[in-house]
Amino acid sequence: MEHAHVRYLEAKRSVDDRALNRRVRDRLLDELPAAPEIVEFAAGTGVTVPRLIEWGVTGFDYRGTDRDPDLVQDARERRADDLAAAVGAVTPREHGFRAGDATVAFRVGDALAVDDGDADLVVAQAFADLVPLDELLDALDRALGPDGVAYLPITFDGATLFQPDHPADDRVAAAYHDRIAAEPGRDPRAGRHLLDRCRAADGDLLAAGASDWLVRPIGGAYPADEAFFLGRILEFVADALDGAGVDGASDWLATRREQLAAGKLTYVAHQYDLLYAP
Repeated sequence: MEHAHVRYLEAKRSVDDRALNRRVRDRLLDELPAAPEIVEFAAGTGVTVPRLIEWGVTGFDYRGTDRDPDLVQDARERRADDLAAAVGAVTPREHGFRAGDATVAFRVGDALAVDDGDADLVVAQAFADLVPLDELLDALDRALGPDGVAYLPITFDGATLFQPDHPADDRVAAAYHDRIAAEPGRDPRAGRHLLDRCRAADGDLLAAGASDWLVRPIGGAYPADEAFFLGRILEFVADALDGAGVDGASDWLATRREQLAAGKLTYVAHQYDLLYAP
């Protein structure tokens, strides 16, 4: 049986694909050398690997790190299957595999402890809002080579919207963001704060743009596995509301779950993509 967190990460893949800022992505592709060395912090199920292939980056040495051994094992198997379909034969290797001109490895570990120092690219997707920004920027400095760049897409920035309107929307969103802020290292306004840090730092902010999640029903149904994704978002909000004493929270949750089941709920989260050269 597929683990719920694995399914959530795979379900959000189509949401991320729509959200990723094309201008930032194009600048990233312009910056990459031939056969780049790529490191990913908090690689999850490794969706960056097939995404690179889709973007035309077919020759690379990729090393993804995640602290969850179940995600690492899933990534090794799932992404090997992806690349076998995309580029042909896959040859198993320690921690991963080789497919065509791409070498891929997934390892268990602390992403912020990665210390290779020779990467052309570090990817940290949906990660900057989960960790202290100073620690993230220090880790980027350690992992990147002298001409390397950091790609920081899907960085949450403090706006959570559900439609249709409900009288408790503002109170619910405030409680949700407060819960995020209460967790060690997390920042519900990480996107704007990371922009400020990159502008003020000695490096160059090469590109930045919005990458908002937008999940909406089409003809009364959600595409791909996005109904599951949106259900998980509601559970995250429900956890934040538990014991928070928010007026109208019970009705808000019941209404949103009914709207999701009926294919009538729309969700938006405001986020940034950044490309930074330390």
